[in-house]
Amino acid sequence: MNAPDSPFSFDSAIAAAADAIEERVIAWRRDFHEHPELGNREVRTAKIVADHLRALGFDEVKEQVAHTGVVGLLKGGRPGPVVALRADMDALPVVEEVDVPFRSIVKTEWNGQDCGVMHACGHDAHMAMVLGAAKVLNDMKAELAGSVMLIFQPAEEGPPAGETGGASLMLEEGLFEPRKPEAVFRIHVGLGVRGGQLGTTPGPMMAAADRYVIRVRGRQTHGAQPWLSVDPIVTAAQVILGMQTIVSRQLNITQAPSIISVGRIDGGIRNNVIPELVEFEGTIRSFDPGIRTQIHERLEHTARSIAASAGATIDIEFDLGSPPVRNDAQLTARMLPALERAAGQPAVIINPTTVAEDFSEYGELTPSLFLHLGNWPADRDPAEMPSNHSPLFDFHEPYLEVGVKAFVNMVTDYFQPAPGAEVTR
Repeated sequence: MNAPDSPFSFDSAIAAAADAIEERVIAWRRDFHEHPELGNREVRTAKIVADHLRALGFDEVKEQVAHTGVVGLLKGGRPGPVVALRADMDALPVVEEVDVPFRSIVKTEWNGQDCGVMHACGHDAHMAMVLGAAKVLNDMKAELAGSVMLIFQPAEEGPPAGETGGASLMLEEGLFEPRKPEAVFRIHVGLGVRGGQLGTTPGPMMAAADRYVIRVRGRQTHGAQPWLSVDPIVTAAQVILGMQTIVSRQLNITQAPSIISVGRIDGGIRNNVIPELVEFEGTIRSFDPGIRTQIHERLEHTARSIAASAGATIDIEFDLGSPPVRNDAQLTARMLPALERAAGQPAVIINPTTVAEDFSEYGELTPSLFLHLGNWPADRDPAEMPSNHSPLFDFHEPYLEVGVKAFVNMVTDYFQPAPGAEVTR
């Protein structure tokens, strides 16, 4: 192997190693896909991950982190920084409709309801790619000028009702203590990028997602005498319409995009009774922390003012989600050559997406880079294919090798001196 001080000394070794392990990475992905587990219940999955890392001889392997998470540490043969790779482990309560031999037929219960279980968001591929990267990195660890932390995180899609979990719980339990990585990398399949391409953008990449619940309380009466009531249904409708002016009329929309959506409304039980109570809930998506705060304040002010004008009262609850995913600009620029070599084409600079991801919790503490890997065959338009969380979602397995190479390239490139940096080895 060439001297590791050369910026591209690992290329041929990485390409050969990723090609050699491709079949095993595909087998991992199919096994995880056939045996999916929901958030905080990834017991079988975690055992497979931990057993593999121990078999490789990782210096540290911790289990039951944030319930079922696994964290491994690989120490390179030369001193240097710590960087982290993150994969999510949980599946979704979805009945699979993809016709493959390894389709999921798992059934279970989620939040009190019977459901199917499916890796409908690509987490099976994410784990397989990181396990493949673990093997490649372990085989060249004598040449690594630093250490690699592998984070296999449960409950990215959210824990069951009444439980905690995900990235925030892993951090609360000391994930970054005593070693905080200098950088954290993440690859997510799908999300609109053409097959085989890697896509990213510096700065805001994914939105913060906050849930709100609003209860409008009026006065119940017979539907034939509405003048005797304070109608919470009409009032709720006016509040919902008023909410739509917050983004379009009350915020400077040139600063950053934002969305207020209503996903559920519930009120009344008979056609001829005006009820006392209406409850509705939805989501707030934002990319800027200041705008996020403004939306919460203006939503509450708008809702209370409209309710008061009708003589109704109102209760509002906010459930804050993770902050926006923000890619560190310098880290993004530094890793672009690594991504181009992995995919055989330049990384695509994409628009931010309004879906959310708790990977942002890591990025609040250390520089991070979030990537999208296109998952459908390259000749297909991703806009016309089933999206993430669909029962028809699937992954084109030859691209797993791209993900393995991207992870390993980013690690080895990071361990090289940055352009212009003083070498002190």
